[in-house]
This record gives sequence, structure tokens and C-alpha cells, in this order.
Amino acid sequence: MTRYILKRLVFAVVTLFVIITVVFFLLRLAPGGPFDGERRLPPEIEANLKAAYNLDAPLFLQYGRFMVNLVQGDLGPSFTQKDFDVNALIRAGLPVSLRLGLGALVCALLLGLSIGIVAGLKPGGLLDTLLMAVSNLNIAVPTIVAAPLMVLLFSVTLSWFPGGGADTWWHFVLPALALGLPLSAEIARIMRGGIAETNLEPFVKTAKAKGLKSPRIVFRHLLPAASIPLLSFLGPAMAGLLTGSVVAEQIFDLPGIGRYYVQGALNRDYTLVMGVTIVYSFAILSFNLLVDVAYGLIDPRIRIAQT
Repeated sequence: MTRYILKRLVFAVVTLFVIITVVFFLLRLAPGGPFDGERRLPPEIEANLKAAYNLDAPLFLQYGRFMVNLVQGDLGPSFTQKDFDVNALIRAGLPVSLRLGLGALVCALLLGLSIGIVAGLKPGGLLDTLLMAVSNLNIAVPTIVAAPLMVLLFSVTLSWFPGGGADTWWHFVLPALALGLPLSAEIARIMRGGIAETNLEPFVKTAKAKGLKSPRIVFRHLLPAASIPLLSFLGPAMAGLLTGSVVAEQIFDLPGIGRYYVQGALNRDYTLVMGVTIVYSFAILSFNLLVDVAYGLIDPRIRIAQT
């Protein structure tokens, strides 16, 4: 198991290096630049700005300087937000995005697992049909539609929840629901199929024949085996949630890194886009690694194969 984890770590480091390299050169080769605004700067001023940010150096030299600074933990200054460097912007926005993502993940897991287990125990029944219909509706209605409707109903009409801001955990209830509902539907569908399939396995029939109670059968025998397909899905899904959603952050006025990412992309803020991309990539690779380790903990057959 240790050897397998080390291999995955090496693979993750190499993958992150490739992502950083590709994104760095794609940003520089794309049309436009960080100082191309509606009003064209005088050539001498633009030249001074490029010299100040080392943008006048050859491309490979810029890349080398960026990698050296990155190893030291320095993501560089923001080209468009003059009073902040990228490290400061990420430190300010990442906790907000993490709170939003954590709330959405908890919401998605609670709803998705509950619906999937109940529907999977009796597939084809009336309750299964109704629950899957609700799940399909959650998938069909995107966050960009559901979020404004939630604000209109629960904030404007009923005044139950704040419609924006990030002052308290109470402000994250609606954004987490809006972000977590589509994911809960995906989890419900995966768990429903896993529970229904695992329920036909011989070891489950043996447990039933021994007279074990239903809760013990579900949590001791059904869930571990049925959760393996879900783990593959949760790796990138958790990374996406925990780093926040651009749509939810925009609608609910949350100052997370997703908003910085959009602003950086629109303004050709190379360093800001690179910094957020590194955070996203690191999160995705980390969660995928955790999922791979969880495989071995849940299913002994996988653990034996990996060793």
C-alpha cells in the first residue's frame, strides 16, 4: 500500500508540473495582455509596466523566474489589482470558497445518500420512481437558475435566510443548497444503482438468511461495496465544491477565489489566473489521491491487488 501511495504521489507531482507549464504558456500566447484596456497606453508607459513585471524578458526566462518563485511559495503580484499580490488574494478568498464547498458537500452527501439508499432498497417501486424523478429535476435545473429562485423565495419573500454576503455561517445556507442540490442528485443515482446491484450479491443474501437486522445489513454490508463507484465520482466533485463555484459566488456576492479567477481571466491577469489554477489543480489531485487510498480501506480486494 505504501508503494502504491508513493507512485500516486509522484504521478500527482508530475501532473501538476505539466498543468502549470501548459497553462503558463497558453496564457502568454493568447491574444491580448494585462495592460490592454479600453484606452491604449502610450508605448513608453506600456514598456515601463512590462519591464516592472518582467514581461519584457524572453518567454522561457519568464517561465524560469515563475517556477523559482513558485518553489519559494511566491505566486507574484497581481497585474490588475495593484495593492495586492496573488498570495494575499488567495488567502482572502480561499476560506470563503472552502466554507461554501464544505457546506455544499455536506448537503449533497446527506440528501444523496439518503435518497439513493431508500430508492435502491426497493428499485422499481413507487417511492423509487418519485425519488428518482426529484433527482432528475435537480440535475435538470442548473445552479444559475436555482440560486436566484432560492433568493427570491427564501430571502425576499419569506426572509428566512440572507440573500448575500459572507459574514456568518447562516449566509452560506442558501449558496450551499444551490450548489449541492445537483451534486446530491448525481450521488443519489450512483448510490441507487450500487445499492440495488449489491443487494443481489450472495454475501448480502447470506446476511439476510442469518436474520441480521436491516440497518446492520445496510451499513455493514451494502454501503461499503456500493460506495466504491461513488468514490470515483467524489474525487473531482469534492475538489470542485471545496474550491467554490463561480456562479454561486457571483449570485450570492461571496468573495471567493472563483470570482478572482473570472476577473483574472477577463483582465489577462496572468499571475492571478496561474495562482487559482494551481489551487484548483492541487485540490483535484489531492482528492483523487485520497479516493485511491480510500479504495483500499473500503475493499480489501483492492488493497491486496495494490500491494
